Order: sequence, then structure tokens, then C-alpha cells
Amino acid sequence: MSTLPKTLTFDTSTSRANPTPQPMKRLTVPRIRQRKGGEPIVMLTAYTVRMAQLLDPHCDMLLVGDSLGQVIYGLPHTVGVTMEMMALHGAAVVRGSYHAAVIVDMPFGSYEASPEQAFTNAAQLLKETGAAAVKLEGGRALAPTIEFLTQRGIPVMGHVGLTPQAVNILGGYGVRGKSKEEARSIVEDSVAVAQAGAFSLVIEGVLESIAIEVTNKVACPTIGIGASAQCDGQVLVTEDMLGMFERVPKFVKRYQDMAGVVDGAVREYAEQVRSRSFPTEDQIYAG
Repeated sequence: MSTLPKTLTFDTSTSRANPTPQPMKRLTVPRIRQRKGGEPIVMLTAYTVRMAQLLDPHCDMLLVGDSLGQVIYGLPHTVGVTMEMMALHGAAVVRGSYHAAVIVDMPFGSYEASPEQAFTNAAQLLKETGAAAVKLEGGRALAPTIEFLTQRGIPVMGHVGLTPQAVNILGGYGVRGKSKEEARSIVEDSVAVAQAGAFSLVIEGVLESIAIEVTNKVACPTIGIGASAQCDGQVLVTEDMLGMFERVPKFVKRYQDMAGVVDGAVREYAEQVRSRSFPTEDQIYAG
């Protein structure tokens, strides 16, 4: 006979990894799609359990972006991000959230070769993370791949305009769509991606007029980042909007100076260690 108690409990005040589940249903891809033209969609990036816990009550979607290459690993750009990185961080964010739909970026080189390659890797990411969907960058050239995935049960978020994985082709992170030809191309890319079955579309780093035109033309919600407040939602890199870095893109609003908060706290700790004023008697197990 088992000696285990019938009801298992844990002390939530000391458990970092296991927050008390909130009584709410997780948002689904169909519900996100239905938000087109309605209440703006709130989206932020998350890479860890704890950040997911903090963001989840306020966000509709959490993006496990390949920006983790720069934010977490200190890489110069997103090209070096691997499937393993995305899978590990994606699983962590899913474990730390209960409400938001979790979207995982497909890293550079994991989907461009063929629709079949994209399906194999997207299926792996969804299996290993439990995420709701994947995101991939590209326009008309990737439309057949998006259609291939969605027809086989894999929801896809598109990404047009400034596509960071193409930094070596673009030559940097400047605003896209300044010429009439490029503006027209971005709109055509957006329409193609939406018609291929993408449930939502990130529009990054384009002139506002382009973002508004795309939002009016596509049937799926648009998520702006450096685009327009008229998009159906917005996304930012969380560490940027929290002020964790000294340099951020022009379109970022810093809502807090967390770098300053961390610096001040660590400085105080260091001073107390060096002066032997920490730990105090209250923080020592005297026996």
C-alpha cells in the first residue's frame, strides 16, 4: 500500500519553478485570429520561466523570439541561433505561462530549403515546447511553405518588412519601404503570406503608411514593431522596453530603467559584503 499522502502540497512562497496555476484558459490561435480589427493584441518576447510568469497575466501572446541570440547569448545577430536554443527556451516559456498563446521563432536555416524541411523542424519545435505556433520570416517566396505547414496542422505567424535573419542581405537594420518599389513589394509579400494561411503577421521596421495599408488589406491580425499604432497589436523585445540595454531601436519606448535598478542593488550588495555587514544575524542559521 502506498504511503504517499492523498493530497500533495508545496510551499508557493519558496518555489520559484512552480507557480500556482491561474484559473484561466490559454488563448488559442483561432481566438487570436478573431481579434482582427478588435481590441489590440498585446505581445512581448519571453525566454525564461520567470519572465513568462511575470508577463503572462498581461499579454495575449508571448514570443520566444530568435532575438534571444542577442539578448541571452550575446551573439551579433540572430543568424547563429539554433533549433536547440529555440526548443529549450520555448519549453521554459510554456511552463511559465497559463494564459498567453506561446509562439516560437523558427531559426535561420531551419525552414528555407523546402516545405518538407520546414514541416520537420516546425513539428519538432511544437512537440518539444508545447507552443501554439511557429513564426517564420519571409514574403512571397515563403508563401508555399506557410501553406504547406498550415494544411498539415501547424499554425504559422508571418514576419515581413525588416527581417533580421536576412541581415547579411539587407546590410543592416534600417527602415524598409522607403522606395516605391520596396513599399509595393512589402505589401505584396504581406498579402501573399496572409493568403497562404498565416494566422497573424508581424510587420517590422517599415514606414507607417505601409503598415496601415497592409493592416487594411490582410484578413489576419497585424502585429507592429516599429510600424504603426494602427496595427492590430504590438510587440517589443521585453528587455528593451524594460531598459536593460543602453542602446535600443528608435521605435522602442523604455517603460523602466531596470539596468539602473539592477546596478544599484548589486552595488549595495557588494558594499555590504566588503564591509562585512551582510549577512546579519537574521540571515544566518545559528543552529
